[in-house]
Amino acid sequence: MEGTVPECLHGTVNTAFGLIAAPFTPFNADGSLALDRVGPYAERLHRQGVAGAFVAGTTGEGASLTSRERRELLECWQRERPKALKLIAHVGHQSLAESCELAAHAQSRGADAIGALSPSFFRPGSIDALVACCAQIARAAPSLPFFYYHMPSMTGVNFAMAEFLPKAVNSIPSFAGIKFTHEDLMDYGLTLVAAGERYSVLFGRDEVLLCALSLGSRGAVGSTYNYLAPLYLRLIDAFHAGRREEALELQLKAQKIIAVMIRHGGLSAGKAIMGLIGLECGGMRNPLASLTPDQIRMLRGDLESVGMFATDVSVHAR
Repeated sequence: MEGTVPECLHGTVNTAFGLIAAPFTPFNADGSLALDRVGPYAERLHRQGVAGAFVAGTTGEGASLTSRERRELLECWQRERPKALKLIAHVGHQSLAESCELAAHAQSRGADAIGALSPSFFRPGSIDALVACCAQIARAAPSLPFFYYHMPSMTGVNFAMAEFLPKAVNSIPSFAGIKFTHEDLMDYGLTLVAAGERYSVLFGRDEVLLCALSLGSRGAVGSTYNYLAPLYLRLIDAFHAGRREEALELQLKAQKIIAVMIRHGGLSAGKAIMGLIGLECGGMRNPLASLTPDQIRMLRGDLESVGMFATDVSVHAR
């Protein structure tokens, strides 16, 4: 069966598509999944104008979850999400057999699409080998659109996506596109050309979204859309309306906030921000370190200094 791209995943970014958030996985104090927090989380994303959720990816610490936890988490998101919030299940795993089981589960539970990182301990040694890995996973969920999750900084797998995409199209009937989380804007632009109107190349570096828009981006997935979606939606609208100075100003504001987040621990700080806006997601799972209460107070102060909680950003501290 040939996979078709849902409307939320294929179309203009400021109308049919919008932004897809990569949600944090909420944990209880004992490290277990805090599934009771998923419903309010999904509702907030929807209210903030987010079009979908990419569950159990990098931001969601998917690599630190057991396969059983990933299935439970996906089932909870599917149960609790508003109908309009689309669901992409990340099914990448070091074991392709596990990836296939996660993909089949996602299809059986009604996810809208699947995406997968490449195996990264034993890595595919060529584009053809990578395509073969992706094809194996996609076959396990043939009715779901399949996205390859390109993130060389984490996987070490760094082939040109402009060359990968045509081969994937020829080998994977359900191929829908690429989640492109990389700074190589030349390859991103060339991949957009190769994708044409049929396939989606979802940009994954929030801090330079404006650059991707200028190259023709029609979709984005990112962690900061969990708490900065209104700012980015304004940025997108300003760009498409030709208000380039406004779009640049909004991108710079986002960059200042992201710089604070990176300075205070990156992903750990991002998860702490969720608590600051009233959506407590708990700490990080080992080996990642959670922020201490003192560190969170310093983070909040620095975020206030760059205007994160200002009314025009539409992000408010608890």
